[in-house]
Amino acid sequence: MKFETAVKEIIPRTFDTSSFRFPRPVGFDFKPGQFMIVTIRSDGKELVHPFSISSSPTDGDFIEFTKKLTANAYSMRLRAMKSGDWTRVDGPYGSFTCECEYGRILFLAGGIGITPFYSIIKYCTDKGLPTSLVLIYGCRSENEVAFKKELEDLQVKNPNFRLIPVLSEPSPSWSGKAGFVTADLIKQEVPDFKDRIFYACGPPAMITAMQKVVAALGMAETQLRLESFVGHT
Repeated sequence: MKFETAVKEIIPRTFDTSSFRFPRPVGFDFKPGQFMIVTIRSDGKELVHPFSISSSPTDGDFIEFTKKLTANAYSMRLRAMKSGDWTRVDGPYGSFTCECEYGRILFLAGGIGITPFYSIIKYCTDKGLPTSLVLIYGCRSENEVAFKKELEDLQVKNPNFRLIPVLSEPSPSWSGKAGFVTADLIKQEVPDFKDRIFYACGPPAMITAMQKVVAALGMAETQLRLESFVGHT
């Protein structure tokens, strides 16, 4: 489905990451984890970028993407965006989806790779599905954890969801997990990992690292779903 629309709301998620919401048209149905292609205009030119849909299918009146705002032309235009600005949306696309059809899932997110997982976890929570969900979310520092409060709220609402942030450069006051996502950390925090389907999403380097981690755990390749996320660029 391709349609022209306008920005409805811009929501800061961290100091350098924001969500952009649009009215959800009738007939725009998607599965949690899918992406859409978003076109914006800058100086008379059209700029195009794919984004995972960070809202849930259960969010009836809006759709949303979330981006880390860098120094490239697309991000610079987004920094200047305001409510009412023109946008074209094309989607949904992609097979990196999950509707909690598995009994136990482990999500491995790196940075802004959290976006499809936030959609999935919110969907499962809103639907009251019994799937056991664990999210290990790797970031550099605490102020880079996008959807932090929202994920904490989902953890309160959903007894089947557990959030494990892991910071590589934590502040002295950080009391959570520090370092990187490793096989040993997964063994320690998710002892039933062999019974879970793994979903990994993040920058290419993170995906490569997670493939090595899964191999070190002795997991079958069929238990791993991968998405090399380009939305960070």
